[in-house]
Amino acid sequence: MNHTESAYGLWSLVIINSAIFIMFAFSFFKPATARDWRTFGAFAAFVVALFVEMYGFPLTIYLLSGWLQTKFPNLDLLSHSSGHLWSTLLGEKGDPHFGVLHIASYVFLGYGFYLLSTAWNVLYHAQRRQSLATAGPYARIRHPQYVAFVMILLGFLLQWPTLLTLVMFPVLLLMYGRLAITEENEMRKQFGAEYDSYAQQTPRFIPRMGKSESTNDSESKR
Repeated sequence: MNHTESAYGLWSLVIINSAIFIMFAFSFFKPATARDWRTFGAFAAFVVALFVEMYGFPLTIYLLSGWLQTKFPNLDLLSHSSGHLWSTLLGEKGDPHFGVLHIASYVFLGYGFYLLSTAWNVLYHAQRRQSLATAGPYARIRHPQYVAFVMILLGFLLQWPTLLTLVMFPVLLLMYGRLAITEENEMRKQFGAEYDSYAQQTPRFIPRMGKSESTNDSESKR
């Protein structure tokens, strides 16, 4: 191991990066109910867990250090590049920041935040009108905000996988799935047949290929 200087113990970066991503997501999600806060809290916990290992203490590297040293004897475990485990495990050479998975992570993160902001804008105006609509991303799927959160989480996992976040990811998927069903039941009680018609035409999470967007103004809740 050719170790020069540790890339960890940078707790100021943990705080700054966590705050930036959490506040950015908060500005678009705008949690209002207890359920919203639980959803957002789970996302925030994932982000904090990620940056703690990225810049604070590399728990995953520590737990896997014996195996990694055996498998990759020349690997500098305390360098920042080693934390990009997908790059290491796939045997990629060079700077991992320019690897295919790292670039893909930026695509997921960028589109995830774009989808989150777009969906929130449509939902905000629909809620003010107390109406149901099929505009924007809600014309393609019934829960674009949850899909946006999943894309962001997946982007983080492609960039910097940790044992904790890999365990949290399926738990969050299950949580978002259950919340989506709960919200659909609430929308059905509020809008009745109108929501049933919307739900029959619009997939829950995965858009149908070639489905054109409606020009209606209102919006379904996440």
